[in-house]
Amino acid sequence: MTPSATGPRPLSRRTFTTAALASLLVGCAGQGAEQQDATAGSRRRRDADETGADESGADRTPSASANSSRALGRSAPVRLRIPAIEVDTPVIGLGLAQDGTVEVPPLTADDRAGWYRHSPTPGQVGPSVILGHVTVGAYGDGVFRDLGRLRRGDRIVAGRKDGSSAEFTVSAVRTVAKADFPADDVYGDVARPELRLITCGGPREGEEYRDNVIVFAKLSATSAVPTSS
Repeated sequence: MTPSATGPRPLSRRTFTTAALASLLVGCAGQGAEQQDATAGSRRRRDADETGADESGADRTPSASANSSRALGRSAPVRLRIPAIEVDTPVIGLGLAQDGTVEVPPLTADDRAGWYRHSPTPGQVGPSVILGHVTVGAYGDGVFRDLGRLRRGDRIVAGRKDGSSAEFTVSAVRTVAKADFPADDVYGDVARPELRLITCGGPREGEEYRDNVIVFAKLSATSAVPTSS
């Protein structure tokens, strides 16, 4: 599955948040990915690792720093680069499974990140959500195996289908129990373009990981669509 700028339109803010609350990433199994539903009541937070100044890493206020960049229009991400952990991966599109849970990328040798296409695209106002595996079964390490090593200030660049790019700066890294997934912080409304990267982490329990690792990042720069000469 490849992302498309002309694919499904984003859900309305209310619909998107409602769907996300019931459709959380909890997969990244050692030998296969599983998903489970979560309710809006699971808002308790278990912060094993947070590097941001605030509790969630999300910016819900209309103010922005003087160095913030202007939001971009909608264009699907096609590539993701995270220099600090040597990630340079294509990005595929992910939707909702038939049971209403968020899809996760397939377990393949050429593991790739996946953008949840009912979220904003990177650079649009709102939280753009990209998922990836920490392990891919018999294939070994996943594309987000080192996501938990990111620290505040690290750079993330999303290349977009229209040729533009959106650069983000990490504001927080959190490790939370899957049962306490902070859906409001991850999927809730924000006043500026932001990015969420999600994978699994913490100790293994059978074929599953107990926790999720969530990276929060804010837009810091953009590049324009190349013009024909």
